[in-house]
Parts: sequence; structure tokens; C-alpha cells
Amino acid sequence: MEQRIGFIGLGNMGCAILHGIIASQFIPASQINVYDIHPENGEKLKESYDLNVLASAKEVAKESDIVFIAVKPQNINEVLAEIQKELKKSTVVVSVVAGVTIKMIEAIIGYEQKIVRVMPNTPALVNSAICSLTPNTEISAEELLTVRELLNCIGLTEILPESLIHSATGVGGSGPAFVFMFIEALADGAVKGGMTRKQAYKFAAQTVMGSAKLMLETNKHPGELKDMVCSPGGITIEGVQTLEQNNFRAAIMNAVEACVNRSKQLSGEK
Repeated sequence: MEQRIGFIGLGNMGCAILHGIIASQFIPASQINVYDIHPENGEKLKESYDLNVLASAKEVAKESDIVFIAVKPQNINEVLAEIQKELKKSTVVVSVVAGVTIKMIEAIIGYEQKIVRVMPNTPALVNSAICSLTPNTEISAEELLTVRELLNCIGLTEILPESLIHSATGVGGSGPAFVFMFIEALADGAVKGGMTRKQAYKFAAQTVMGSAKLMLETNKHPGELKDMVCSPGGITIEGVQTLEQNNFRAAIMNAVEACVNRSKQLSGEK
């Protein structure tokens, strides 16, 4: 890949994507340009990788073919205004900023600019993200594939229309918090049964990770996999009944729905 990749913003998510791309050897670090409002963040990366630490967001936009913007939502308008004149028509702008629509970005940098809106989640920090990608009408299939290949370096990707971003937020963005709560509760149950806390967390976390991997790699329906564990008159079906009696699935569905509704509210949608 000969394109130069730029990063504006080197917080947790920006660095997670950058580290994943470099570790995958998809492109050499020498083709990566970075800038952060805190210069020490770029210099720290420079100690590990042969990348280019530039002096401003404007320079990153000027010197890059694909520009990842991973700043805080309250700062994106200022950043877009700064780089707008430096963007070539061929430059692909990838926004990793939560709650900022394609239309809001286009209003500042132009409706003819190539834009992809991305929503990753925190497992990106260990290259196990699920990212939604939403292109605007200026992005070609080839350009979208390139962005997707870059983000596949940190996990899995799905192309979604912008109308489904809120659903992606509910299940992918907020979902890890629910999973961590489940892991904690699962471990608490094991501790109640006599296991040490350290052992319980290890068993619970590995069980969740392994179960998810089993579903993704076999492509089996989760209900089918559940039934594989539930022997007739056995132990697991007793636990399943207890969860059903306590509205386990309804509670999860309601939590995701609440997140979807809140996401819409924060973006000004009804």
C-alpha cells in the first residue's frame, strides 16, 4: 500500500487503530503521519516507530491520502475548519468521532469531500473491535475497501447506513459495559461457590471470550449453541430457567434500546 495515512488525535482510540495498523504490517510506519495537541504523545510513539510526527493538524491533512480524525467531539469543528483548505479532493477523511454525522462534517469541509464515518468500540485496544463504517456518496467501492482493510487490523468491520449508527452504538459501543457487568456477576457466582476472586474472573472472562469465538467461527445460531450445553434434566437448563424467570434477555434488550434512544437524543434526533 503506497498511500500515506494520517492521524489527528492520539488518544486511546486513535492509538489503538494506529498500533493495529503498524502491527499488521499493512503499511510501513514511515508512511504514517501523526499530530496531537499534546506533542509528547507523538514523541512517545516516535520512540517505538519510525513514523512522522508533524507540527499541526493542517500538515497531517496536507501530507496524507487518508486522514483519521480521532479527537473529542467538542474539538472536531475546530479541527475540520483548520484542515479544510489543505484537503485534496482525493483525500479520504475517516471520522472516529462519536455523535458527529456525515452531514455535520460535510458542512465544514465540503459536500464533495470523501468521508467515512466509523464507530469502533473499546475492544479495539486489544485488536478485537467491531467497527461500523458509513461512507458518504463520494467514496468509491475501492476506497471503502481500503478503509475497511485498515480497520480490519483492529478487529471486524461492518458497512452500515448512517440510520443504524444508533443501533451499532447500543450493541457495539455500549455493549462492552454490559459484558463486563456479566463477567463480574458470573465471577461473583463462582466466588459464592468457593472459588478465589482471581480464579473466578479468569474462568468468567475466558468463558465469555471462548463462547463468542465459538459462535463467530462456527456461524451457528446462539440458540443452537445454548442448546448444546443444556442436557435434558441437566445442570445448565436449571440456570437458564432462573435467568428467564428474572427477565435476563428482556433486561439486556431494554438496556440496548435505552442506549439507542439516548444516542438519538444526543444527536438531536427523535
